[in-house]
Amino acid sequence: MNPTIELLKSHRSIRKFTEQKIPRELFEELIRAGQSAATSSHVQAYTIIHVVNPENRAKLAELAGGQAYVAESSDFLVFCADMKRSTEAAERAGADVVRGMTEHLLVASVDTALIAQNIAIAAESEGLGICYIGGIRNNPAEVSKILQLPEHVYPVFGMCLGYPDQNPEVKPRLPLASILKEDVYRSDEDEALVAEFDETMRSYYLERTGGKKETNWSEQLKPLFTTKIRAHMKAFLEARGFKMK
Repeated sequence: MNPTIELLKSHRSIRKFTEQKIPRELFEELIRAGQSAATSSHVQAYTIIHVVNPENRAKLAELAGGQAYVAESSDFLVFCADMKRSTEAAERAGADVVRGMTEHLLVASVDTALIAQNIAIAAESEGLGICYIGGIRNNPAEVSKILQLPEHVYPVFGMCLGYPDQNPEVKPRLPLASILKEDVYRSDEDEALVAEFDETMRSYYLERTGGKKETNWSEQLKPLFTTKIRAHMKAFLEARGFKMK
């Protein structure tokens, strides 16, 4: 297998970092590598906020659920879906723009995920560790205030970057047959495949925690579907100008 595929298959979330700082030249190269990701209609509907101020890093760590590594990693980025720049550019070019379309939200969110994943892969290729921080959406209004985000821009997630100070196992993924379908969506084998994966994850958690955590994939999903998770997001996005028309 070639080194790129091996690198992709070896991803782990890193939550402990050494005190070593990422050199600025390397940091900027990672961002440039991110910019080479695919982007819908060349819109490039994203802005990355590099949070340097220690006080702001500490505030964001708390807002994201008390995740200390947000403040402790070498660098912390907040990836923002941004329709402001492109919409205003089209307007200056003479377009009678329509704002707030649902497709705008989708384009910006997908573009943001693509550039972030390119940066993650580039960072890991240089021996760095990364951790996505979805907890940024726990308090998106407060995060937006700290980062002074304008209308038509919203924070999608954060990312910790730094030199790893841990070596966690690679977490198993669902069987290929459960996520790769031929021609049409078929789910007749999914129950058996998920049951198989539940056993894989049960063994993984037991080994990882020395027998202290006995659970599986299906059990871990329950909170996601039994509570109104981040119910504030719809109103928040509408307030940001993403009306989802």
